[in-house]
Amino acid sequence: MEYLDCSGNNLTELDIQRLQKLTTLDCTDNANLTTIYVWFNFTAPTGFTKPEGAEYIEPAIAAPEGYELVWHDEFDTAGVSSPSTDNWWYETGDGGWGNNELQDYVSGGKYNGTRIAEVSDGTLKITAQKIDGKVRSVRMNTVQGWTYGYFEGRLKLCKGKGTWPAFWMMPKNFRAWPDDGEIDIMEHVGYHENYVSSSIHCKAYYHSIGTQKTNEIHIPTATSEFHTYAVEWTPEYLKFYFDGKLHFTFNNDGKGDKNTWPFNAPFYLKLNLAWGGNWGGAMGIDESCLPTTYEIDYVRVFQKIE
Repeated sequence: MEYLDCSGNNLTELDIQRLQKLTTLDCTDNANLTTIYVWFNFTAPTGFTKPEGAEYIEPAIAAPEGYELVWHDEFDTAGVSSPSTDNWWYETGDGGWGNNELQDYVSGGKYNGTRIAEVSDGTLKITAQKIDGKVRSVRMNTVQGWTYGYFEGRLKLCKGKGTWPAFWMMPKNFRAWPDDGEIDIMEHVGYHENYVSSSIHCKAYYHSIGTQKTNEIHIPTATSEFHTYAVEWTPEYLKFYFDGKLHFTFNNDGKGDKNTWPFNAPFYLKLNLAWGGNWGGAMGIDESCLPTTYEIDYVRVFQKIE
């Protein structure tokens, strides 16, 4: 029996020729044997042909220990399209959004035929661009909400003074801010490039009264490479992660007071790219960076195994 190490990315033409011959799986137990064909998804040299009967096997999505995948969007639709309306809905308008933001959020990922939110080549691309005298962008939310879980996005952030991309959560049954809570998994402002913040907001802790609970980390490649940003939300705590590493924890004080812990109701996920505003525009804006793109590889939701 011959084995071929395919763990690297430098397969030679000789390796490819050998791989074409390795089409059977040898079992060492007493199970009924069958022929299993495996097709590896890599770029092969000219002349390489797929073995007859081979099928592509989608790799399983790894879940954090004790969790299982309950929802995800991999943004891998073939061709070019808008985000699925089965998964996402849009908030629209140019009223400043409580932060004096300058963008106009458009519906359906398009403005007058120009795509502002586009799914292509395996990622979602939200591109802020100036059209008809105003910066157009997108603020999109998951249709579904969840109480507790592990929420993760793989993101590449945009550059430019005035940009303000975010990946965050708000309550499904929202009535008042900050009373009902807000979970900011990732925020980045362009004038402070490659510094990313995670925060929570509630009536007792928010920026307007100087009590916000937050943490900022430096990620040298935040705007040039993809990284994962996540929060683990349980009845006891909110733990925020960057590339799987814990960087910020907010604990439930256990008092049963909504003012300090409103995080026991369903929340939904949000992706948006703001322009200007109290924070994003604190150091001014630079329209020469437009158009600029916030890119999302995937969004995944895991919940604890019952």
